[in-house]
Amino acid sequence: MTLQPNAFQKMTHRFLMLKPVSRLLSKILYRADNLLLWASKGKLTVTRIVGLSVIQLTTKGAKTGKLRAMPLISFPDGEKLALIASYFGGEHNPGWYYNLKADPECEVRINGRIGKYIARESFDEEREKYFQMANSFYEGYGKYRERAAHRHIPVMVLEPKDSLTTKDTKITKDSLS
Repeated sequence: MTLQPNAFQKMTHRFLMLKPVSRLLSKILYRADNLLLWASKGKLTVTRIVGLSVIQLTTKGAKTGKLRAMPLISFPDGEKLALIASYFGGEHNPGWYYNLKADPECEVRINGRIGKYIARESFDEEREKYFQMANSFYEGYGKYRERAAHRHIPVMVLEPKDSLTTKDTKITKDSLS
């Protein structure tokens, strides 16, 4: 279960959602998170330090067909995971969104455990539910929505494909935090 951010983390979030900081983060954060994920065997990221739940999503490239791994903030809802394709309020949707639209089968690494998922885009009330859930953990999503008012910010829902086990260790809601 994802915990609500503490006072220090909320203060850090206010800094991170500033437009110039968000622009910089959109270029470098995934690289730093990928490096820490690799070094910690999937257990640590910069994003997790500021109180947000991170998964490593592996998709097949929509154009290249090559596997692409990307650390992303996720919001657990039972066995499902919600992903907000805000791209820090940028001009376009992130590449992982297009990859999931082209091939919804994906792999998710959570705290060193791996599971297979099927992605689908959410709409209407379900989309708004997840957007509000995301905004309750990180108010930057509201800012990103304002900045990206020219486009629809997709919300993707990942649902488990099979039993989520690696070395007989099941992924549970508690392992997502």
